[in-house]
Amino acid sequence: MTKQSVVVPEVAVPMPPNSAPLLPYPPPRAAPGVAVRKKYLQAQLDLGAGLPLINGWVESMRASSPTHAKAAAALAAGAVDDERAAWMVRHPSALSKFEQIVAASKGKKIVMFLDYDGTLSPIVDDPDSAFMSDTMRRAVRSVAKHFPTAIVSGRCRDKVFEFVKLAELYYAGSHGMDIKGPAKASRHNKAKAKGVLFQPASEFLPMIEQVHDSLIEKTKCIPGAKVENNKFCVSVHFRCVDEKSWNTLAEIVKAELKEYPKLKLTQGRMVFEIRPTIKWDKGKALEFLLESLGFADCTNVLPVYIGDDRTDEDAFKVLRKRGQGIGILVSKYPKDTNASYSLQEPAEVMDFLLRLVEWERLSRARPKW
Repeated sequence: MTKQSVVVPEVAVPMPPNSAPLLPYPPPRAAPGVAVRKKYLQAQLDLGAGLPLINGWVESMRASSPTHAKAAAALAAGAVDDERAAWMVRHPSALSKFEQIVAASKGKKIVMFLDYDGTLSPIVDDPDSAFMSDTMRRAVRSVAKHFPTAIVSGRCRDKVFEFVKLAELYYAGSHGMDIKGPAKASRHNKAKAKGVLFQPASEFLPMIEQVHDSLIEKTKCIPGAKVENNKFCVSVHFRCVDEKSWNTLAEIVKAELKEYPKLKLTQGRMVFEIRPTIKWDKGKALEFLLESLGFADCTNVLPVYIGDDRTDEDAFKVLRKRGQGIGILVSKYPKDTNASYSLQEPAEVMDFLLRLVEWERLSRARPKW
């Protein structure tokens, strides 16, 4: 079959305003008063983005596994205790610093953004079995009763909804390239945010389908490899692939991308992500949702983003550039991040969410003098 190519008009995407990256953040600079949908439909092809180099791919694949045998052995032996202690000083626990976080929200409306895999559910070998617990679902539902809440995931939006099953949330699937507002009415929704549906990369759907089908066939020779169609991106999971086969898998993915110059490769936690080369990511999705909710030009809003993956760094960077918001990285291991705080695992995420709900409930019950 002849490969299809897609041409998207070259237009500029407005960048978030810059501010000092320190907490508490100063107010953001006002953005131009442009209609939400018109502004964000200007997502353009990043024509300067080339394919990643094959050199270092195996090292990068190894680094994306926080539980790699050597790292785990070093941690058990206490070899990284000093490094972790220093890292925790820079990125303290959001639970131990909870009072500091809620103090930063004084006079502001909290808007919650949550990754799914590794944040609301544990990382598992089979991505189709990444179910969230009923207690976590109740915690997220409680959060959504008090604050506008969005799930921002690399997964297909429909698949994330099947896992979460909460109709009152916003869902941004495919790294923010597929956004839909709540199916269920919420008191947080403003009229213009209801039923919002945004898909800046819809022209790429046929191409993504071709790549998915092709990689399904080409990776059959790699035991444990799983190719997942996430609608606007293709995920190639190598969590269950023997490390001896990683280089072969990387070569297969590289060869496939050569056939599609309008697609690019990013890497997450034990997964390759093949997606359109448009300037759109989880950070852009965060900005779009804030504007859809009517908070783009507000100084009285505090976005809180919790995520565990490399792709969540795009959202953390946006919060820093906006000079407004709090990023929380979910990780047991020290890693470079633009997040301000950390949590170790989904269980701590649930604790944080429940504490936030209880704090909000008590704040509302407190008499106003």
